[in-house]
Amino acid sequence: MSSAVRGARWTPWLYLAPALLLLAGLLVYPVYQLGLISFLEYTQAQVSGGEPTTFQGLGNYQELFSDSQFWQVLLATVLFAAACVTATLLVGCALAVLLTRVRAVPRLALMLAALGAWATPAITGSTVWVFLFDPDFGPVNKVLGLGDHSWTYGRYSAFTLVLLEVVWCSFPFVMVTVYAGLRAIPSEVLEAAALDGASHWRTWRSVTAPILRPILVVVTIQSVIWDFKVFTQIYVMTGGGGIAGQNLVLNVYAYQKAFASSEYSLGSAIGVVMLVLLLGVTLVYLRLMRREGREL
Repeated sequence: MSSAVRGARWTPWLYLAPALLLLAGLLVYPVYQLGLISFLEYTQAQVSGGEPTTFQGLGNYQELFSDSQFWQVLLATVLFAAACVTATLLVGCALAVLLTRVRAVPRLALMLAALGAWATPAITGSTVWVFLFDPDFGPVNKVLGLGDHSWTYGRYSAFTLVLLEVVWCSFPFVMVTVYAGLRAIPSEVLEAAALDGASHWRTWRSVTAPILRPILVVVTIQSVIWDFKVFTQIYVMTGGGGIAGQNLVLNVYAYQKAFASSEYSLGSAIGVVMLVLLLGVTLVYLRLMRREGREL
């Protein structure tokens, strides 16, 4: 192999080197520290220097996996994320289809409203939703005639309230992405389906959805990752996890272990478990993308 060919092979990596070094500092090193702490005994005593740091091996993970609350929180996180992803996809896809059927002015108004929800910081949106459903001053209870009903008192009503806020701030991404995919579908394909007598639902299921499959896979996997690691909405709207921790999810659970209980090693172990689970989802995403690439 000539030196010119070898130089050409390394040229792209030279251009990528600054970005790779930056990513290594911002991502690789924190992940390394997270994994390292999860194998140590690292509490407030070690942080303050009162006791030496000791290596625990898999001891923190054994303690974590033997804790029944961890499995309850994990199950709640999976179910909550699944509900959020499903609702987000349904709302986003429905509004994307609606955008293709309305005139320019309503379409622009809907797009601006959705982008406004998308651009709202999570803590701001959560605070507004808490006020809307406040038992004393919230307008929702007054309109529905629910009196002083507290939405955050019950476990399922609190999860439902958080779900609505998560969907509200997440559906614009799905809507805009799917709408762009719909606009890219040749009109001749949809006209042929209409001439064959296909209903709107049959056209979506048999024609539109298969064409949009790569886009739907992307928005689904990204929604899974985002909703699985929800923190701000749960923490703000349920007061740190609800009454007696009934609304805990893994991110809030890790925060409580690490900072409220000063068990930094256990909090790091929960973070590693979340990282492994999300890496698994990402690998599934990459595999599906490769498969879609071969089909296309």
